[in-house]
Amino acid sequence: MVTGKKMRLWSNIILIILSVFAILPIILLIIGSFTDNATALSEGFSYFPSKWSTEAYKYIIDAWAMIGKGYLNTILVTAIGTGVSLIVTAMFGYGLTVKGLPGGKVITAMLIISMLFNGGIVAQYFVYTNFVRIKDSYLALILPNYVMNAFNVILVSNYFRNNVSAEILEASRIDGASEFSVFWKILLPLSVPILATIGIMTAIGYWNDWMNGLYYLSPRNGGPYRTIQLILNEINSQVNFLASQASQLGLTVDTSKIPSTTVRMAIAFVGILPILIAFPFFQKYFVKGISVGGVKG
Repeated sequence: MVTGKKMRLWSNIILIILSVFAILPIILLIIGSFTDNATALSEGFSYFPSKWSTEAYKYIIDAWAMIGKGYLNTILVTAIGTGVSLIVTAMFGYGLTVKGLPGGKVITAMLIISMLFNGGIVAQYFVYTNFVRIKDSYLALILPNYVMNAFNVILVSNYFRNNVSAEILEASRIDGASEFSVFWKILLPLSVPILATIGIMTAIGYWNDWMNGLYYLSPRNGGPYRTIQLILNEINSQVNFLASQASQLGLTVDTSKIPSTTVRMAIAFVGILPILIAFPFFQKYFVKGISVGGVKG
């Protein structure tokens, strides 16, 4: 018979082992980025390389004028996109909790159907470029795919129903509060865990996204709007990409000295670093929001 203490002990051991397996690749990524390029080519990546080097990061710093612009674009897109997404998702989720909402069942059915079927990337691209006309703009990086997510709406709606007292909302209405005041001043402050959960998932989606840039930014006019992930993807696809931009940056780049292998590790680490720093601060909200918003309903 397995006791509760033994069960917790084995659960902790298993979780520790899984955590180690999850952390080891990140450690190898960091060590690989500081490995000498010739050593990495001859010996492969190792946790204990025979020769260290910072050439990969020097290479990135030399091209920081372009990479830094990509970072600024990514921060701007992530901040605005996440904020808009939270507002849209919270308002949609709140609307679904209103009793007697005209057409509420139809709206809910359409929301669920959108999780199962979609028009495909061709139809989406046609609508956004020909009717919404967002090509080669910041809107091209914000509107498609992330502003409204049906799964997030359901999480928020479940949280509102099961964790915010209906009596408090009704008492506010009786006291003369408008529907907007009830939503903005009462409901949202009581919903920090689920909003933080949705926010971090959305922010990660925006930060890691490069598909929108690939589809909606043209090589000729989309350059000023490129995000860090799009730039890093281009560098990964073609190591000589930064060298081809040397004349625009006012640099002299010797392509024969580019650390082609280790620079890929370095730029991957540069890309995920902000997420690694930010996630621990939101983890408690993330766990609570998922468990409460997803289990009940």
